[in-house]
Amino acid sequence: MERAYAVVQAKNGEADILYQTPDFDAQAVVKKLELSDGKQLWISGQDALIRANQELSRRLQAAEEANVAKETFLSNMSHDIRTPMNAIVGMTALAKKHIDEKARVAAALDKIEVASAHLLSLINEVLDMSRINSGRMLLAKENFVLGDLLHDILTIVNPQMEQKKHTFQFTVGDILAESLIGDPLRLRQVFVNIINNAVKYTPDEGRIEVSIHQEKAGDKMILHFQCRDNGIGMTKEFLQRIFVPFERVNSSTISKIEGTGLGMSIVKKLIENMDGEISIESEPGKGTAVMVRIPMACENLRVETANLSNKRLLIIEADPTLQATYRQYLDEFKLTYAIAVSSEEAISALTDADFRGSGFDAVIIGNRVQGVDDIFDLSGYLKKAYGQLRVILISEDDWNEIEYRARRSGIEHFIPVPFFRKSLINGLNQALQQEGGREDLFGSPDLTGKRILLAEDNDINREIALELLKSTNAETDSAVNGQEALDRFLQSPEGHYDLILMDIQMPVMDGYTAVKRIRESSRSDAGTVRIIAMTANAFAEDIAKAREAGMNGHLAKPIDIHTFMQTLRQIQ
Repeated sequence: MERAYAVVQAKNGEADILYQTPDFDAQAVVKKLELSDGKQLWISGQDALIRANQELSRRLQAAEEANVAKETFLSNMSHDIRTPMNAIVGMTALAKKHIDEKARVAAALDKIEVASAHLLSLINEVLDMSRINSGRMLLAKENFVLGDLLHDILTIVNPQMEQKKHTFQFTVGDILAESLIGDPLRLRQVFVNIINNAVKYTPDEGRIEVSIHQEKAGDKMILHFQCRDNGIGMTKEFLQRIFVPFERVNSSTISKIEGTGLGMSIVKKLIENMDGEISIESEPGKGTAVMVRIPMACENLRVETANLSNKRLLIIEADPTLQATYRQYLDEFKLTYAIAVSSEEAISALTDADFRGSGFDAVIIGNRVQGVDDIFDLSGYLKKAYGQLRVILISEDDWNEIEYRARRSGIEHFIPVPFFRKSLINGLNQALQQEGGREDLFGSPDLTGKRILLAEDNDINREIALELLKSTNAETDSAVNGQEALDRFLQSPEGHYDLILMDIQMPVMDGYTAVKRIRESSRSDAGTVRIIAMTANAFAEDIAKAREAGMNGHLAKPIDIHTFMQTLRQIQ
């Protein structure tokens, strides 16, 4: 504490000293503090002055460093945002110029899609950092399957690794709980960001290893994630600043790598908000290892086997590790199966089984099949040759990219890799369900006879949504604001609409108010009509607010077509 002070009472513009220490110097006052009784505490003395100056100098240096970091950040962001924007604008102009050349237009659209995704990721990082710092970021609490999350992550990061010819090893250890409770979007963001950094900072033909396992801790599961690379590594000095916002490595080796400098700062804060921990080990020229541990609530995932009783399965899989996994899981549930490593073995097994009168009910095309370059040719042949045989694909491929060809080749169900015990059995059970067998996971659902009300004020967004809805054969009405949507609903016969897609930010009446008015109306269908928010308000608190207003679900813009179609299937 400062050694010289006085208690002062201000009267009529003058200050009366009521008490002072012997060494108090009224000419060297450095602090004035208001006391609760209207008096003031004046602090003076050389020690106090030195400490005050030191504190001011420290704050000034910190402010100057922050300003330099933010100026660098703005300069980087100006470049990084303009780069994908230039690609979008330039490729759009080229597509228009060569509108009659299908191949050139398709190539331009592919590049626009990539650039748009990159631009969106940059914007999301800046918005995330803003919301984290303001304390407005909430984490969702929803059920999700770990295998599906890991498949999404691998689908996102694999193309970049293939482009840089990286050797990638993904290892799954003990998984004690497949169904977890948390925020899968933010968890995916954390893991993808870490792996993407490994890809960015590892030269071509490098090696990246990712492993994941769980351990039980009370009523929680600790999710352990590790990503190790043999990339350029980091110095001890930068390692101490890696979680500081706006920081980017200043090196000519990586000067062309784009980013906000916010990624790892966001990752650390998200992990801390999940009550988790992150640690990093790195050395220049020897690579980096990132370790994450996050405690997560879990639930028991129920296993359905009703449709698998007395069924015979043929699995075509050449990967020894996956073969062992199939045997472990299928034996545990006492299912009947055979394994073939090639198309020749599979066809021989199918022919022999038919000859003996004990044909297979389903064939599972695995992740690796010997002697087959195109699994769709194989599935098409099997479907034509063996009639009622169900064809199931279990693969690490991105379903959104292959589903059109898969459907046309006769594949009726898809299970993502990696899979675990319960997700495999439940997936097979669903694929072999008694009624019709085919699960409509392909393309647009057939909503003939269904009625949908779309509330969207933006002309282009409305045009896109209506075009997507047109492919479902549903009868669609549209409104340009919340009031018009409310009026259309109230003026329609009860039970008329099966689904309402509601934008949030609209003129005249916003989406939240419109939904509340719908739910509060006296109509018999007011509480049962399905209403989905379709909005650019995409944070967890926005989802929670939509739920509170009475909505049944939430679709974030820009709309993911696969997710959009999955949502529409709920009213089939």
